[in-house]
Amino acid sequence: MSDSNLQDNKFNSTNNSSQKNNSNDEMRLQLYLAKCGVASRRASEKIITDGRVCVNGEKITQLGTKVLPTDEVTVDGKKISFEENLRYVLLFKPAGYVCSLADEKGRQVAADLLKPHFTERLYNVGRLDMFSCGLILFTNDGDFAAKISHPSAQIEKEYIVDTSIPIPSDLAEKFKKGLRVDGVFYKAKDAEQINARRMRVVLIEGKNREIRRVFDKFEIGIKALTRIRIGNIKIEGLQSGNFRELTSTDVKNLLSLCENCE
Repeated sequence: MSDSNLQDNKFNSTNNSSQKNNSNDEMRLQLYLAKCGVASRRASEKIITDGRVCVNGEKITQLGTKVLPTDEVTVDGKKISFEENLRYVLLFKPAGYVCSLADEKGRQVAADLLKPHFTERLYNVGRLDMFSCGLILFTNDGDFAAKISHPSAQIEKEYIVDTSIPIPSDLAEKFKKGLRVDGVFYKAKDAEQINARRMRVVLIEGKNREIRRVFDKFEIGIKALTRIRIGNIKIEGLQSGNFRELTSTDVKNLLSLCENCE
């Protein structure tokens, strides 16, 4: 048996009480971390491979590891457990904040805007670059985060782009048809020029800095980039730095957009 298989099975047979649990209670460690509100599944994978997680006192770095509810799991030495209250928060991120749980460069972190108001550990679903502002979702529900961020969900994100110089009249049409920048293909689901220096753009792919890279190709400086909609959730009523909790209807409607997500 390989080392990875040994580790995959190790915590399923540590003691008799664990063996009595229904096998349906077993889950991969990254999913366990997500359900405990540590981070999204994808971000939890890196936390594991970075060696920050211990199960029953032993450091784990293999993503195949499965755990039971009876196992003791710690992250950075702190014991974690399933969240009792699931939170779904919509934040109007100001420009100048990064979307991560911590920043090694000492920059302002968007999640810190929520910490005074919630005891739960909330993490961002998706990202906005440091210099962009607008809507971003935070949650401690790993299943919700996984469905919303899954590539097959193709949830629309709508942006307003304000530029420092006039926008070429054919840029919106080129963006809708698709264009290649430095070997990467970018295509907006929709794009509409509002005036000489403002454009509305709708994306579904979520490639890194997509709008900025397209505008850079045409040597157009962006003064402000604001996300005004995620799926059917709009920015109306929110001011920069403020947040609101999603209603159960909001959550249901967002998840309904992911019905075909695998």
